[in-house]
Amino acid sequence: MRERHGRKMIKSTFDSSEEQSGSALQGPSSSSLVPSMSSDHHVQSFRVFVATWNVGGVSPHAGLNLDDFLQVDHQSDIYVLGFQEIVPLNAGNVLVIEDNEPAAKWLSLINQSLNKPHSAVSRRSTSLGGSLFFAKPSLKKISKTFRTENGRRLKTCNCTTVLERKQSKDLCFGCQPSNINEDDISSEEEEDGANGFDILDNSIPATNQMKYSLIASKQMVGIFVTIWVRKELVQHIGHLRICCISRGIMGCLGNKGCISVRFSLHQTNFCFVCSHLASGEKEGDELRRNLDVIEILRSTQFPRVCRTPYSRVPDKILEHDRVIWLGDLNYRIALSYSDTRKLLEAHNWDALLNKDQLKIEREAGRVFKGWREGKIFFAPTYKYSYNSDIYTGEIKTSKKNRRTPAWCDRILWYGNGIRQLSYIRGESRFSDHRPVCSTFLVDVVINSSGFKKGNMKIEVEELLPIS
Repeated sequence: MRERHGRKMIKSTFDSSEEQSGSALQGPSSSSLVPSMSSDHHVQSFRVFVATWNVGGVSPHAGLNLDDFLQVDHQSDIYVLGFQEIVPLNAGNVLVIEDNEPAAKWLSLINQSLNKPHSAVSRRSTSLGGSLFFAKPSLKKISKTFRTENGRRLKTCNCTTVLERKQSKDLCFGCQPSNINEDDISSEEEEDGANGFDILDNSIPATNQMKYSLIASKQMVGIFVTIWVRKELVQHIGHLRICCISRGIMGCLGNKGCISVRFSLHQTNFCFVCSHLASGEKEGDELRRNLDVIEILRSTQFPRVCRTPYSRVPDKILEHDRVIWLGDLNYRIALSYSDTRKLLEAHNWDALLNKDQLKIEREAGRVFKGWREGKIFFAPTYKYSYNSDIYTGEIKTSKKNRRTPAWCDRILWYGNGIRQLSYIRGESRFSDHRPVCSTFLVDVVINSSGFKKGNMKIEVEELLPIS
């Protein structure tokens, strides 16, 4: 009874702070670090970095530095990275077999930034002209390498010890050991007989030198999601599940759609959705994007991990405590190209945002009802000429491929206990999209017995609104 009462008190605390938690670009309230009314639980805030990037079908090169993109000078506890078009969306990749090589290269580059390998490695790669980097990597094998504990799998369910300690079935996360095959958790669990990713073997730090561990990586044609967490947090993560929904050609192929990842951290469950929605800037195309979102929310069903009626592990997206949606949502600006260009040149973001399809559709209640997005203070992220700061269509040679600039790349959230610290775009010229990044403080319920002060490296400037 005391456990149930404690849960109700925690839920009441989150519900009563909805307005404050939902306000974009504001610092954490003092209540986020104060123990809840229950004597058995505390609320602790963790820093979560989320980024989305449509890389335009271009495979990364060995010299690509992701330090600025990942904001490594302001370290987070969790990194959630979603990519779109990591491979060209041609018939071979969509209908035959997807190419995993670019995904493995992205993992290697992310690891280089987050775990900072020895400088000798980069000298090795560059001295050979980067040829080693292109030696047919294996996504599954390299995914195992970037996990701590010598590639040991995450627990399918981490509730058993709590069940045994309390000697009760009626617990917040109580459940019996699951007989679900752990290989179902994500694609990287499977064995692979390839030669592996010996391109950067020396770049992989020893387990005791790794600051971040890879807990999930999944590819569906061009969509790729990878999640890294601070090494100390791995033992507190469980119930990891991945679900893919295809919304492409004929509504069933994987050139469009989403990858959703869910897991629990201590006693709070998270869901991250990375999507690439229907393209097109004709009038009415926004309705197809709305339908994609509706179908993703309806169809996503995470397999049950805990086989017990007492488990509160959710299997639908909106049932999770903390939900963040990222990706190339493809919503456009409902203005002509010339009118858009005039407002863009004047940096009149407010006037442009008033014509943003996602804003219009949300306010009309047709899509993402109840979701929140931070204030946009940056220029449209699409569509640029490659390796330039010029929007496609500004020069004569590119007019045939002209697109009206738009904020295609977005990050939204759903639920309480989430406070956005920043919402910005990156300035890499790598593709025809600019990456979009956001940092959040997210509340997590933890047991008092396991309460540990988190690594909260937050600069004062980050707690102030962006002007």
